Amino acid sequence: MASRSKKDPESGVVLKEKTERKIKRPRMYRVLIHNDDYTTMEFVIHLLQVVFRRSESDSIQIMLHIHNTGVGVAGVYTFEVAETKVAQVHELARQVDCPLVASMEPEEDPDAEH
Repeated sequence: MASRSKKDPESGVVLKEKTERKIKRPRMYRVLIHNDDYTTMEFVIHLLQVVFRRSESDSIQIMLHIHNTGVGVAGVYTFEVAETKVAQVHELARQVDCPLVASMEPEEDPDAEH
């Protein structure tokens, strides 16, 4: 809550007015890794550990999910961070001549009215 002071012109009394501020959480974005037939599982695990700071066991589970379903969530971030993570994935994949693709999509907004 914030308060503002306001002087009553007739009485000269200073009145304090309280206003409530509602802080809206930033929209979050899922960073997706897409399966392909060329990128090795080991590279995907390494990438999940290095770029997304995942543990080895989490990286293996995510990689297997990507392998079995075609796509998986590597992490959830604000727009700018997600955009950077996607660019890092593409740069690392390019460096080792892998066609690995990452993308991002907005998460459902929990505050949105349905």
